[in-house]
Amino acid sequence: MPTIDQQEVLDRIHRGLIYSESEAAFQTPQRQADLIFQYNQTLPSDSIKRRELLVAIFGSVGERTVLNSPFNAAFGSNVYIGNDFYGNANLTFVDDVEIRIGDGVMIAPNVTLATTGHPVHPARRVDFARFSEPIVIEDKVWIGSNVVVLPGVRIGYGSVIGAGSVVSHNIPEMVIAVGTPCRVLRPITDADLTTRISAD
Repeated sequence: MPTIDQQEVLDRIHRGLIYSESEAAFQTPQRQADLIFQYNQTLPSDSIKRRELLVAIFGSVGERTVLNSPFNAAFGSNVYIGNDFYGNANLTFVDDVEIRIGDGVMIAPNVTLATTGHPVHPARRVDFARFSEPIVIEDKVWIGSNVVVLPGVRIGYGSVIGAGSVVSHNIPEMVIAVGTPCRVLRPITDADLTTRISAD
């Protein structure tokens, strides 16, 4: 088997080009599968142990982080989370490259953040061939249940992604966006400050 030029493969990965499972195998030690398994088996009340595991799993993790079990990640080490993060159950990070999450982000159950896709033509999917592009979730974003965020997407400050959406393109700041594919429904305005504040 020919020697793998690791730097050439990394360059290809970071340019969003196709690479194979065998070519990327040298990255396997960066996968935090055992620690993720431990986290998912740790009692919810054992906040100290859970915090220690999150710090060990992720590239970085802010203060006051809540991540409900179970969650999963391809690596874990490519995920960077800000302060005041809330992630509900069954959050999946397909983090073959970086996923960066800002401060005050809330993510509902059964959400997938997928940095990686596969070529359309089956002849190009040999050896699990794939491409990867980073995902950025800016501050104060709320992502609803059963959302899938696809490779290369940036979701702008304060925006809301409606439940069940598939986000295939960038979403600007301070909007509500919904659907498959996800599209901007309307801006978030000061009128939204007055909703659901009384029984009248």
